Amino acid sequence: MIKVFVPRDAAALSVGADEVAAAIAKEAKSRNLDIQIVRNGSRGMLYLEPLVEVEMPGGRVAYGPVAPSDVTSLFDAKFYEGKAHALSHGPTEEIPYFKNQERLTFARCGITDPLSIEDYRAHGGYVGLSKALHMKPIDIVTEVTNSGLRGRGGAGFPTGIKWKTVHDLPGAEKYVVCNADEGDSGTFADRMLMEGDPFCLIEGMTIAAVAGGATRGYIYVRSEYPHAVHVLREAIEIARKANWLGDNIQGTKYAFDLFVRMGAGAYICGEETSMLESIEGKRGIVRYKPPIPAIEGLFGKPSIINNVMSFAAVPIIMTEGGEFYKNYGVGRSRGTLAFQIAGNIKQGGLVEKAFGVTTRQLIEDWGGGTATGRPVRAVQVGGPLGAYIPESKFDVPMDYEEFAKVDAMVGHGGLVVFDDTVDMAKQARFAMEFCAIESCGKCTPCRIGSTRGVEVIDRIIDDVDRSKNLALLQDLCVTMADGSLCAMGGLTPFPVMSALRGFPEDFHKPSPNKFLADAAE
Repeated sequence: MIKVFVPRDAAALSVGADEVAAAIAKEAKSRNLDIQIVRNGSRGMLYLEPLVEVEMPGGRVAYGPVAPSDVTSLFDAKFYEGKAHALSHGPTEEIPYFKNQERLTFARCGITDPLSIEDYRAHGGYVGLSKALHMKPIDIVTEVTNSGLRGRGGAGFPTGIKWKTVHDLPGAEKYVVCNADEGDSGTFADRMLMEGDPFCLIEGMTIAAVAGGATRGYIYVRSEYPHAVHVLREAIEIARKANWLGDNIQGTKYAFDLFVRMGAGAYICGEETSMLESIEGKRGIVRYKPPIPAIEGLFGKPSIINNVMSFAAVPIIMTEGGEFYKNYGVGRSRGTLAFQIAGNIKQGGLVEKAFGVTTRQLIEDWGGGTATGRPVRAVQVGGPLGAYIPESKFDVPMDYEEFAKVDAMVGHGGLVVFDDTVDMAKQARFAMEFCAIESCGKCTPCRIGSTRGVEVIDRIIDDVDRSKNLALLQDLCVTMADGSLCAMGGLTPFPVMSALRGFPEDFHKPSPNKFLADAAE
């Protein structure tokens, strides 16, 4: 039987993957060809979606982007035998975009059927958990600590420290919580993994539960990810039936169960304490710290809280060992990160690389430059609260500490690219307005500061007392950074100040309103 792979990933669906799969099935039937269509996850080459692959003795052969109207010509060219076609890219593994990555977390994504636990195990799944079930919990914590794994949600806090804190606390009731409220602009790695390899996340969270002594877990997913929610819920039920979740997991003394909770579209719920409030059925408002969530987290109990990429890195760490994982990366930034390239880019998609790769390499070697063909002027790294990086800093290695030295942050690994037509004063305004809209309202610096910030930037753009307002904007940013309760208000100055430092000329342009007024006179 001929195996043809058509992704079920949301990005592929948005450009017609379902229609392509239906057209292939119809054409195969009309030609009496025995073809099995497998709906896999995405390989991450989103610029080629829908990417159709055919399984051949030497590996899969790729075709894309495929539209329903291309299907007849693909069959005429005998694509099901791996033959040449205008849309052919040859062996998938040899496509430069894919070949030059280091896939650890995403090793199975785009390869397996996301909802086949047999497929998952055939590709190395549940080896890590099987080992963990027969280890002392503290030894699991030690392995994760030795790997150098740090939180992939933005702060880069060492994962092992969080786990040890929960491990060391007494109590029969503890929780594992996955923050899958992936709301940063230009990010989609969490969604891709949840849709394309859900058992990896489930396995990572179960290992965390064994290490910390937790018996229940929650995955908090943003409401904008309905496909991920559906896949996760189905995968959890499959894992339960196979005894990888539930009581006496695989005949051991450990018990752990998982549940999915949907957010309601609030960006602030990406902040861990606000997320906990939401899971508990309350309004998503930031909590005061201390106590930290590891000590008093969900329902006031000790809780291990990490994001999707952190938990998804754990199975490979437990399978291959902490030293194996630590061998990737630079400095104190160990392992790999899923960099997501978006914005004005020719080849958008996901690139998993060891820490140390540069912004320039990601944009030029993988992204292929801007979609418009114009020069890149700025890249925002780390979401809407990340710094706007000018071309002069494109060669700084992706490393938590190195980025901090240039007043930037790696964050969740999202890159949004802008060409030379971008107005950075307007981008700074966007950052302030975003904070004003998404603030939970609990603290004054964030709630009021962001609103006043928008007004100040508007006056700067309109050339109203520009020098005074520029000084006022900088003072306001210091107040927000030092006085905000959480990272929402505390990091909003990051993009604003980076725009002021890196692109000062955009804050000194002639006012468009003044130009129009002069023209009217």
